[in-house]
Amino acid sequence: MKKYFFMLFFVLFALNAPAQNIKVVDGDSLEIDGKRIRLNGIDAPEYKQKCKNAAGKTYACGKKSMYYVEDFIADKYVDCRCLPEKDRYERELCECFVDGVSLNEALVSAGWAVAYRDNNYTKTEKVAREHKRGIWQGKNMRPALYRTLQRKREKEKSSPQTLF
Repeated sequence: MKKYFFMLFFVLFALNAPAQNIKVVDGDSLEIDGKRIRLNGIDAPEYKQKCKNAAGKTYACGKKSMYYVEDFIADKYVDCRCLPEKDRYERELCECFVDGVSLNEALVSAGWAVAYRDNNYTKTEKVAREHKRGIWQGKNMRPALYRTLQRKREKEKSSPQTLF
């Protein structure tokens, strides 16, 4: 019974929009008709994040993730089904579909996002890693760790240095 209530609630909080009403903010965030949403259950590299390919060459994996989303939704109708709760930045948490295919899962499958915590996309991430897709072709840092290190660097830059 609880499962059916959740599914009904999930469907009631759906956002539907043609791609032209959608702005891709980064690999796991969209703006639909001015409303910010976060793709639920995944974590994509940050826009400025860099990774290394199989040859060890640095590339802009955060931008590649964003471009993947842009290509995936280009000129298509996007159906986002949102949860009742929001993230800490007050963004809707949604799973978005294009032609019946989950954008969230497609990002993880292509290797341009990781499963956020242990969830339904963990197995998909494992397959992408085994096939060296996207960020798994070389070396990468999980987006959550990257954000943590960036915050630490920013904090160190803004802290006054004492000399003794």
